[in-house]
This record gives sequence, C-alpha cells and structure tokens, in this order.
Amino acid sequence: MTGAAAPDRYALVGHPVDHSWSPFIHELFARETLQNMRYGLIDVAHAGFGGAVRAFFAEGGRGLNITVPHKQAAAALCDALTPRAAEAAAVNTLRPLPSGGLQGDNTDGVGLVTDLERNLRLELAGRRILILGAGGATRGILAPLLARRPALVAIANRTLARAVALVHAFAGRGPLVACGYDGVERASFDLVINATSANLAGHAPPLPAATIGPATVCYDLAYARDATPFTRLARAQGAGFVHLGWGMLVEQAAEAFHVWRGIRPATREVLEALYVELGRQPGGASPDHSRP
Repeated sequence: MTGAAAPDRYALVGHPVDHSWSPFIHELFARETLQNMRYGLIDVAHAGFGGAVRAFFAEGGRGLNITVPHKQAAAALCDALTPRAAEAAAVNTLRPLPSGGLQGDNTDGVGLVTDLERNLRLELAGRRILILGAGGATRGILAPLLARRPALVAIANRTLARAVALVHAFAGRGPLVACGYDGVERASFDLVINATSANLAGHAPPLPAATIGPATVCYDLAYARDATPFTRLARAQGAGFVHLGWGMLVEQAAEAFHVWRGIRPATREVLEALYVELGRQPGGASPDHSRP
C-alpha cells in the first residue's frame, strides 16, 4: 500500500523572516481549499539568495514568496515577468515555468487595493491620494491604484528626484505629481499611505498637519502588533481612520496562492483568525484598525 502523497512545498525567503505570519496564513488557505501543501521559512542574506532559490526549486519546490531585502534580486533571477512585476521592477512571488526557468509576479499592489476596496470598503475613484515614500514599495502599488482612476496621486519623498523619477516612469497612467515633504499640498487628502521604512528607525515621515482631516484614511503598509510611529502621528493629527497593513498582507498572500494553485481562497475568516492571534477582536476593531 502506498502512503499519502508528499505535500507540495512552498516558502517565504527573506532576511529576517522569523517574525513572518505567512506560514499561519497559507496553512489556513490550504485547509480551506483542501490543498496538500506545506509552507516554510527560509532566512538568507544577500550573498546566498540566488543559490537558495535555485536549490529550493531544484529539490521540487513549487513556489516562493519573496520579502525584503530580496524583491529586486528576485526579479533579476526570473526568465519571465508578469506585467505587474515588470511595472513594479520587483518580485514577491516565484513559480516554475512548465518549460523550465522561473516566472516572477508581484501581488503587493492588488493586495493593497483589495484590502482598501473590499475589506475597508473605500471608494478609490475620484479620491485624492498621498503616498509617502518613493521606493520599491510605492512602485509596487502605483499601477493598481492608478487603475482605480483617482482624482490625484501625489508622491512625496525626502529626495524629490526619486519621486519625480516615479512620476516619469508611470506617465500617462493617471494624474501623478511629485513633491518633497515640504512641498505637499496644504489641503486634506482622502487617503494617505505610508510606504516609507521610517518606522524601522522609530520615527514617522514628516507629514504636514493640513494633509489630514477628520475624514482622511491613513494606511500604513507596515504591519505590527502595536501602533507604528506613522499611525500614532496620524491619530495625533486627527485622522478619522487609521489602518495597519494586516489586510494587505492577507490579500497579497491570497493572490500568490491563486498564482500557485489556481484557486482563490476566501480571506475574511483568515483575516479574523489573524486578528484573534494578535489579540484583537474579530473584524479588526482596534485603536489602529478602525473601520470607516
């Protein structure tokens, strides 16, 4: 009698990864959709990244998620990129091609937009959006946001030239402007997104108080158990609604699961289970995940 088939192998590659909730999320997706798979963590620094990826797939691995600091390096390893990965110039999802080689995808942008529209019930069309930061995180979310036809997307960055470069790269896709932090329009935005790494240094990006009004939604792409410097600043400046990036984390994972397995898992119960694990109330009610 033959035993049960070995589970298909998936993993997250990054440095560090011990804090990751991806195994928890993908285990719930697998249970929900009755998929025979397991999901692990691979902690590898810059020098060993390429070798770790090649070894994983050579040993029969079926798919990888990629997190910091390897998303751009992952794009360079690929034999093919999806359009959204090519636009982002970064990859967070890898899968083997039937003909050999690797395909890279980027599910970050669709994960953010899905969280904003479906989970938080925000209307993006016709809205004024401010993105703080002009790095890879911003590049990964720009195209999906612009596809929702906002009235304006302003990119503010400490180094103005980087924001200008992004505006040029996405010219013609929608109403885009670039500015330094001191040049942000002194009028409230409907949505302010923190795409900087300032939280890691323990401070928030400079944010003029006039950009936040009582109806402004402030969204931090970072996810943490507690308030981040950005969400604390947003609260202090009177933001009506403040959200951490837990919903984006779950939604981008669901999109990656669909890329790998051809099945799109439901996310609401997974997101609520995640909040329970975090010590929050199901539905996300917490000082930094209030719903509009």
